[in-house]
Amino acid sequence: MRIALVAEGCYPYVVGGVSSWIHSIIRSFPEHEFIVIAIIADRAMRGQFVYELPENLKEVHEVYLADVDWSDQSSTRKSHLGRKEYHALESVIANREVDWDTLFNMFRSKKISIDDVLMGEDFLYAVKSCYKKRFTDAVFSDFLWTMRSMYLPLFYVMKFNPPKADLYHCVATGYAGVIGSMARRRHRCGLLISEHGIYTREREEELIKAKWVKGVYKNIWIDQFKKMSTLAYGEADLITSLYGHARELQIELGAAPNKLVITPNGINMERFENLPGRLAEDEGFVNIGAVLRVTPIKDVKTMIRAFGYAKERRPALKLWIMGPTEEDEDYAKECFDLVETMHIPDVVFTGRINVTDYLGRMDFTILTSISEGQPLTILEGFAAHLPSIATDVGNCYGLIYGEDGDELGDAGIVTHIMNVQEIADAMIRLGSSSQLRKKMGEIGYERAKSKYRIQDMEKTYRGIYDDFAMSAFGQTSEKSEEVNDQGN
Repeated sequence: MRIALVAEGCYPYVVGGVSSWIHSIIRSFPEHEFIVIAIIADRAMRGQFVYELPENLKEVHEVYLADVDWSDQSSTRKSHLGRKEYHALESVIANREVDWDTLFNMFRSKKISIDDVLMGEDFLYAVKSCYKKRFTDAVFSDFLWTMRSMYLPLFYVMKFNPPKADLYHCVATGYAGVIGSMARRRHRCGLLISEHGIYTREREEELIKAKWVKGVYKNIWIDQFKKMSTLAYGEADLITSLYGHARELQIELGAAPNKLVITPNGINMERFENLPGRLAEDEGFVNIGAVLRVTPIKDVKTMIRAFGYAKERRPALKLWIMGPTEEDEDYAKECFDLVETMHIPDVVFTGRINVTDYLGRMDFTILTSISEGQPLTILEGFAAHLPSIATDVGNCYGLIYGEDGDELGDAGIVTHIMNVQEIADAMIRLGSSSQLRKKMGEIGYERAKSKYRIQDMEKTYRGIYDDFAMSAFGQTSEKSEEVNDQGN
């Protein structure tokens, strides 16, 4: 079976939980042929892969959210939309029931220029109509340019011609879901959506905190992501999530309950056996391991502040921030500067690492994110017999305290988001008792072994892929029979 994995802003360009999961999925099913459709910001990232691509990954297609308009520049280029096309454009701008089929067909045409659409009279009239009905308190020129910037990436995505595959497997809704929905309608293939975090909610959280967008424009952007998720949920044959509450959020956002399946993450427990142990330089320290990308969504600055206060009360603590810093270099510099400004000793930024080289030296792990799904870094710590401190986002609470009848006990401490005092207190509590760390670490190990093994995840997805394969080949067989019948 030929499977197209569609991902936004991750594999194979950056490391992290979702990227690791995609890489694992491809390697776990060598019997299938994979292609990756990677949605990235622009051509500056072209071909900058940080993963060695598996042999059964045959193609990588890049989709840019900002690019040069490569439309046909000849005199035959279409400058005005037809009535049906205009109403479809108006439907998506006005956030009514969207005529996606007409939009997909419209942007498939080589004669349609994205620049011409955004700067043309049709787009202007559609935006004016929306503005007059709902947004007259805003300055129109600001409103118009916001709408142009909002629809530019969506139009580039709809310009993409999805290659044929038996199954489109989108690792989110959003722009990935739009591509998957286009492919399903164009190629009559299967569509599987696997959400690690709930895309719409994550974008909503980011927008609420964002400084670059203000006032009513926050809601307009949130509505934009919701309409894309509604499309993907409606088109999908099957939608997976990592835990129960995520499934509830999907239903709240419009996903049909009969399409939903819970598929927990899984890790290779054997990979974390016999890890290299502590070094001479670790003597006298309680090592805290934060395996993450140094980006705002991980809220590393709150972690650093909390560590600074905990370090004053528990001098033996040492913080290891282990992961790439180049994804958001400005934010990474702010983190480096914060360590210097607060004069905090014993904070180490390692950059990108092989996690198995370091986890054996750690005493516990920490994650202070403002948004997560079901973090692999917590599970990897559990596999190494390490407890975890984590903020109450995604499935962190369930991983650490247990769920669904799990009575093993606490495998760490959960704190509120951005609560420096709570996080510092948790560091001090775990840093002060080796006995407590050992007890919680063993609970985490047993929880990971019982519910989050990679073999269980592979079994689940093998069943899902097999079902899609049977459906795809069954449909092919039926179509062939119809052609033969007609020929006779």
